[in-house]
Amino acid sequence: MKYFSTKNRNIHYSLKEAVLKGLPDDNGLFMPQYFPQLPSSFTNNLANYSFQEIAFELCKDFLLEDVPETIIKSIVDKAIDFEAPLVSIDNDTFAMELFHGPTLAFKDFGARFMAQLMQYFVKDNSAVTTILVATSGDTGSAVANGFYDVDGIEVIILYPKNKVSFLQEKQLTTLGKNIKAIEVDGTFDDCQTLVKMAFLDKEIKQKKNLSSANSINIVRLIPQGFYYANAVKQLQLLGRNIVFSVPSGNFGNLTAGLFVKKMGINIHQFIAATNANNIVPKYLSSGVYNPKPSVQTISNAMDVGNPSNFARMMSLYDNNLEKIKEDVVGYYFDDSETKAAMKFVYEAVGYTLDPHGAVAYLAFKKYQEKNSDTVGVILETAHPAKFIDVIEDTLQIKVQLPNQLLAIKEKVKNAMPLDNNYDLFKLLLLSI
Repeated sequence: MKYFSTKNRNIHYSLKEAVLKGLPDDNGLFMPQYFPQLPSSFTNNLANYSFQEIAFELCKDFLLEDVPETIIKSIVDKAIDFEAPLVSIDNDTFAMELFHGPTLAFKDFGARFMAQLMQYFVKDNSAVTTILVATSGDTGSAVANGFYDVDGIEVIILYPKNKVSFLQEKQLTTLGKNIKAIEVDGTFDDCQTLVKMAFLDKEIKQKKNLSSANSINIVRLIPQGFYYANAVKQLQLLGRNIVFSVPSGNFGNLTAGLFVKKMGINIHQFIAATNANNIVPKYLSSGVYNPKPSVQTISNAMDVGNPSNFARMMSLYDNNLEKIKEDVVGYYFDDSETKAAMKFVYEAVGYTLDPHGAVAYLAFKKYQEKNSDTVGVILETAHPAKFIDVIEDTLQIKVQLPNQLLAIKEKVKNAMPLDNNYDLFKLLLLSI
């Protein structure tokens, strides 16, 4: 399998080149040359396979040219050692809990897989590989945990000041060793722009071996497809059209779902569920793509005003809006609607939605008004306790912190402050 840039389909890269470069030199995004088609004997009988077996089947053709099959199986088994269970909210709606990994967020699937694969690729390198990552919350902690104390790799995390939750910040600023955090006086989009500029800076690339762990890196998306197929496995026998409602910020998670649909996993449609940062839902309804500065909401991981993976979505559908709309619809909701949904579900069935899952719930219920024959899977992308202030204020309950969060609550934050200025970032990066 070779990979190309969304800006140039004619130049091909190996998986190793795509993973370690992170971004092509033309500032596009890497895409697979084609999508392997899964046999119907597999897709129609997912119940016969374990989560790990499903994961292996989904990723093997993307990796085999660069990685031996035995290593792929080892990477899958080490990275995907926790479940993604479905919890029934009502007869038509299931929450897929993606927060049973070590950092209590869906990013654990991609980050742990990526860490294992990159460790294999750099094992014989003499120089250190520097991973740059921008985060609006959970990416940073998952990447930090996945790469913590890995030989030959240092991780530098950029996050927006005062725009991640207290516990999310503790998760990404308290590890130490090969993990360094930079607190940027700006938005997530600013952090992402600084990272992208560094990848295009020839002086930095001469002095540091840079790679990315954001969903701009293709290897983050491949394992995020695993849990979509695993959910289909759990619902297949219902015989109903399965729809995924995906709380979306940078749109890597939804794009990963589109990947496995392209491969033949039986998914009826996707819902792009966003907060006030509604660039993609507005594009789907108007045909006009108008990125803008992000605004802060209670569902902070979705506070993205210029989603990177939009370029991948366009590439998947040859820039054809009508084709995209066959597979993706979009809805957006404000904070008051999000809080109302959290309260409604908690009072109705006792289930605690985090703010992101609440947006996904609202989007599926809106979709279901015209599509009553569907069963919906809403993605619960992070443990509600990571948003303890919003949860306790909205539901008027006391949230019990999981052990993973209790362990870091009192740890001392260690982050380097930085103005939103590329020249200052470059100086800091070269000094680390």
